[in-house]
Amino acid sequence: MLATALLALLLFAAPAREAFADDAEEKIRATLQSWTKDFNSGNADAVCALFSSELRYDFRGYPERGYDDICTLLHRSMRDKSKRYTYSLDIREIMVSADLAVVRLVWKLTVTLPTGQTVTSTEPGMDVLRKQPDGAWKIVRYIAYEVPERPVSGAEENR
Repeated sequence: MLATALLALLLFAAPAREAFADDAEEKIRATLQSWTKDFNSGNADAVCALFSSELRYDFRGYPERGYDDICTLLHRSMRDKSKRYTYSLDIREIMVSADLAVVRLVWKLTVTLPTGQTVTSTEPGMDVLRKQPDGAWKIVRYIAYEVPERPVSGAEENR
């Protein structure tokens, strides 16, 4: 009887784990998309909500930073009325294990200058999120780098 109970538990546990991962993935995707919308609409109160207070992050070429650093930078960008900052998001992969998730993604930042000219920065990276006691997913670690712009030759344009 014990063997039967264990077999039944194993048979039902796999679908339950898969359903949990699917639900977590949906929540994480929605959280990242909501942050993008909040940032682009100038919702300064919401921009730091994505990050855990224990955040540590690395961006190529800069020293390791934390929560206060990213919030200060984001708020400063949003207050700068001489430029318009907008983000777009490309989620490449979400992997969930218990209360941790790893997201491979690409953020694209477009800055519109006072002249109307735009400058775009493509930033691939990896975010680590932890599920909080209230059920929210927050970024606790991330690493990102900017893809250097490279000139496109005539041959590459035709590909």
